[in-house]
Amino acid sequence: MNLYRATGTIGGLTLVSRIAGFAREMIFARVLGANAVTDAFFQAFILPNVFRRLFAEGAFSAAFVPMFSRRLNGEGGLESARSFSTDVLSVFLPILIVVAVLFELAMPGVIWLLSDKDVAPEQFALATDLARITFPYIVLISLTTLFTGMLNSVSRFAPGASFPIILNIMLIGALLFGERWIDAGATIEEVAYLLSWTVAAAGLVQLGWVIYWVRVEGFSLKIRKPVLTPEVKRLGIIALPAAIGGGAYQINTLLQLYFLNQLEGSMISYMNYADRLNQLPLGIIGIALGTAILPALSKHIGGGEKENADRVQSNAIELAMLLTIPAAVALAICGSAFVTMIFQGGRFEAEDAAIVGNVVVALVCGLPAYVLVKVLVPGFYARSDTKTPLYAALGSLAFFIIFNIAFLQRFGVVGVAAASAIGAWLNVAILYAILVARDYYSMPAVLVGRLARQLLAAAAMGAALWFLADLLTEYYDAGIFARLFALLGLSVAGAIVYFGVGYAVGAIDRGKLVLLFKRKAQS
Repeated sequence: MNLYRATGTIGGLTLVSRIAGFAREMIFARVLGANAVTDAFFQAFILPNVFRRLFAEGAFSAAFVPMFSRRLNGEGGLESARSFSTDVLSVFLPILIVVAVLFELAMPGVIWLLSDKDVAPEQFALATDLARITFPYIVLISLTTLFTGMLNSVSRFAPGASFPIILNIMLIGALLFGERWIDAGATIEEVAYLLSWTVAAAGLVQLGWVIYWVRVEGFSLKIRKPVLTPEVKRLGIIALPAAIGGGAYQINTLLQLYFLNQLEGSMISYMNYADRLNQLPLGIIGIALGTAILPALSKHIGGGEKENADRVQSNAIELAMLLTIPAAVALAICGSAFVTMIFQGGRFEAEDAAIVGNVVVALVCGLPAYVLVKVLVPGFYARSDTKTPLYAALGSLAFFIIFNIAFLQRFGVVGVAAASAIGAWLNVAILYAILVARDYYSMPAVLVGRLARQLLAAAAMGAALWFLADLLTEYYDAGIFARLFALLGLSVAGAIVYFGVGYAVGAIDRGKLVLLFKRKAQS
């Protein structure tokens, strides 16, 4: 039940953040549309976030949380944990600053590597300027993630799950101002610069937010002369392969930028809008579960409690697929409808919505795999094994690269999305096969049966949505209330059918539901 509670806290706050992100993207699409300027901004925005997720979130959490938890719960207690975090911060901050400075100096080369070599000079200059403005965000948000790891180690999940909301709120404010600014004669290039500076400012606010909560938990924040202590070295040794192994999705994003830049049109913008729909369940379910189970797995594995560790892993897979499978089926069937309802309007036209809808369908075919990677990888990290996920990720990335080299011009942006989805399933297959081979974990028969019933319930939901989506077509590009009616109608109907059939066929563990409601009634 602690897993469900922690996942609920992280997932609930992530849901708020994702809803705010949706509002941000809706306004962005209407104010700026999909064009060369939006491609430049999205590329500039993606770069620091990719490196943050790659090195700070994935690598740091994978290495830091188990090490920090052992000190906090060991002989040294709070004082040992404080000393370790100070050592890490004193080394981590200078490295972040050096990385940021190097990228600022090398940014024209970075943009050149990612871009089409025939890009217009003014487009190249704009992309470089915006990237230079946003890239310092990596220093601020990486420190934010470091402190979030400390908070997660003491099961204080809410501050770390809530700080992304700050960025979305600030960008929404900048977009609303930008819309009026355009009406007053500003160009969309000027609004893009405004948004880039807003990203940098949001990083400062987010850092201040988590620092406050770190102090509330009694952790002092000190920076001293950097010293590579044995424990900091061990952290680096663990984190480096984890950065690649746990960040396959992020490396894939960088490669996506390169391949999308080789296509004509606003393909980066199209992929961004499609990925916004994909990221909603991925963030709420996958990231929340991955964050919640790592401390629990580390505790049980460290204590030699394999049965308890297997139970946590099975519960995480069951809960992940219970929520992810219907999300993937619903988005695959109603992807085009959702894109039209959410994004179409203003400078985002019907032709744009049609392309994004096709990308969504291809992308979400890999959604359960993206989430499973988040759930399976902690099983290795809890054993301080970060190399195996690295090898699995490299296999997935190799497929992605080969597929796009062979079929990029034939399938275009939809092919890039499909290659990401197939590569994610390959990653899952490798990770699970190794878990079984090493006797780390194997899905029990009861879980396999539960997953089969979830697929059955999702199939029933898919049939209902296929029928209902056709009936509501006229509402998709109508007024805001008509769109809201259609969106809620599809969502509510899908949920009723899925969970109704799921409960009837046993896709949902009724015993856990009863226990959960009893605990809620007693609390």
